[in-house]
Amino acid sequence: MTTKRIFQVLILFLFIHQTVRASKVDTVETYSASMKKTIKAVVITPDSYANGPEFPVVYLLHGHGGNYADWVKKAPSVQKAADTYQSIIVCPDGNVSSWYFDSPVDPSSRYETYVSGELVAWVDGHYKTIKNRSGRAITGLSMGGHGALYLGFRHQDVFGAAGSMSGGVDIRPFPNNWNMAKWLGTYAQNPERWEQNTVINLLHLLTPNSQALIIDCGTEDFFFRVNSNLHQKMLDLNIAHDFITRPGAHNWTYWNNALNYQLLFMRAYFDKRG
Repeated sequence: MTTKRIFQVLILFLFIHQTVRASKVDTVETYSASMKKTIKAVVITPDSYANGPEFPVVYLLHGHGGNYADWVKKAPSVQKAADTYQSIIVCPDGNVSSWYFDSPVDPSSRYETYVSGELVAWVDGHYKTIKNRSGRAITGLSMGGHGALYLGFRHQDVFGAAGSMSGGVDIRPFPNNWNMAKWLGTYAQNPERWEQNTVINLLHLLTPNSQALIIDCGTEDFFFRVNSNLHQKMLDLNIAHDFITRPGAHNWTYWNNALNYQLLFMRAYFDKRG
């Protein structure tokens, strides 16, 4: 065999090897009984999935105006991250602007029930997952950052770790923004709903040291102040958490970078609990 031919065979072998040993991206259809509709999600399985044991799962939520495909389209490194951190990554659909609440105004919007219950059960039923909180984490960006902490705090039996990137962790300063009033009613007429459904007011739900928590927000972000306030309140209450801040705004450049810190943190949690 000539040197040229050996080189060609080697290149072909490497190509096949890399093709076989790569994460897989599935777009799946799940069913929400509470909302009586089919909802899509992206599920990314790591390169070793076919031959591996049960895997931990990170639920990765999109922001306002987005959908289930945002992360794979706008942060393609998320596919490699599934391999790097040997985790299944699930990107749910939050219906553009649900804020991941069960709406007290519109019974057809029940995204807390869907993500924390129906979707988790569906994923556990269709994939090789660690089927308890020690193998589940949740994080997201902006609206999804609020959603991840909101669901994490309210469902500590489901998620052992929770995080946020540029999260809207206090919704009260923004009563006219991002369709929140559509799901909660106006702040002026329903202040109690806003008080009861903002992340910064849910810290009393946390059992000390029971959940691994990480919060990340850029200094030029319009949510920076509410994230700093949440961090300070957690310090005052002696709630263990990681808080990361660095120069950056509310954009995909920041989230592409922040995602690595979140997934590394989640992997460390999984390894510690494993």
